[in-house]
Amino acid sequence: MECLKNYILIEISLEIGLSNPVEFFGANDSKLRIIKEAFPNIVIFARGSQLKLQSEDDEIYLAEKRINKLLDFFTLHNGIGDDEMKRILAGEDNEMVRPNGNESLILYGRDNKMIRARTANQLKLVQVIRENDIVFAIGPAGTGKTYTSVALAVKALKNKEVRKIILTRPAVEAGENLGFLPGDMREKIDPYLRPLYDALDDMLPSEKMSFYIERKVIEIAPLAFMRGRTLDDAFVILDEAQNCSDLQLKMFLTRMGPSAKFVVNGDLTQIDLPSVDKSGLYRAVKLLSNIKGIGVVEFDVHDVTRHRIVKDIIKAYAKRSKHKESE
Repeated sequence: MECLKNYILIEISLEIGLSNPVEFFGANDSKLRIIKEAFPNIVIFARGSQLKLQSEDDEIYLAEKRINKLLDFFTLHNGIGDDEMKRILAGEDNEMVRPNGNESLILYGRDNKMIRARTANQLKLVQVIRENDIVFAIGPAGTGKTYTSVALAVKALKNKEVRKIILTRPAVEAGENLGFLPGDMREKIDPYLRPLYDALDDMLPSEKMSFYIERKVIEIAPLAFMRGRTLDDAFVILDEAQNCSDLQLKMFLTRMGPSAKFVVNGDLTQIDLPSVDKSGLYRAVKLLSNIKGIGVVEFDVHDVTRHRIVKDIIKAYAKRSKHKESE
C-alpha cells in the first residue's frame, strides 16, 4: 500500500503598515506581480493592508523574510524601484544598510525626499568624510560615490559648515580640449558636468539651485579652472579623478585652504589615459593614503545601486581583466 504524505497548508499574514498600501503594491499591482514572480510556488495576494502568503512548502518562510526586507527598504527610502525589489527578492542585498535611527540619513532633499546611505560602504564614506579633510572614494560605476559626496556637501552648506560647494571634474577625459565643441564656455562644459547637476537636482529645489549657482555659492567648473586658486571654507568634490594626470591631481590637492573639505572620486577600472600608472589618482592613493587627515574608502560591486545587470557587467569586465593579467 502506497504511503501518502500529509501536507499542511501554511498561511502567513504580513501587515504592510502604510497609510496607502497601493504605494507598496504599485499601480495596478505592478510591484505585487514582481513578488509573485519571485516565488511562483507560493500563493500571494493582497487583502486590505495585509499581504497573504499560502503554501505547503517551507519556502514560504524565505518569502516572508525577503518581503519583510522589501518593507524595511520601502520605509527607509520612502519608496522602492523594480530593480531594487528584484535584487532583494533574489537575496542579493547583503550590503544594504538596514534602518537604524538616523545613522544612514544624510539630509532631506527635494520634495522632502530622504537621502540616505544605501550600502555599507556609502555609510563608511559618510563617516570617513566626517573624520578627515581629504577623502579618496575609489570604486566602480554606479556605487554612489558622487551622489553620496554631493549629498554630504549640500548638508554641510545647509548646516553652515561651509560657505560654498565646488564641484569639478576633467572636462574631457584625456585632455580637456574643449575648442571643437559648439557654443560658449558654459555650453561646452555642461555635458561633462551633467552627473553633478543630476545629483544636485535630487538635493535642492530647482529655483534654489539656480540661485546658488548664479551667486556662486555652488560652483561647477572643469578642473582647469582650479589652477592658481585657494579653495577655502568650501566643500570641494573632484569627480572622474582617474582621468587626471599626476600633475593635475597635485595641482588640485594643493589648492586646499585651511577650512576646506576635499573629496576625490574615481574608478580605477575606467582610466582613459594611455596606461593605469599615468593616472594621478592611482599614484595619489598609493602615495598619500598614510597621511593623517587623509582617508580612503574602496567601493566594490556589492555597492552598485543602479540596474541589477550593472553588477553583472562589472563582474564580467573584472573577470576578463584578471584573465588578461594572467596571460
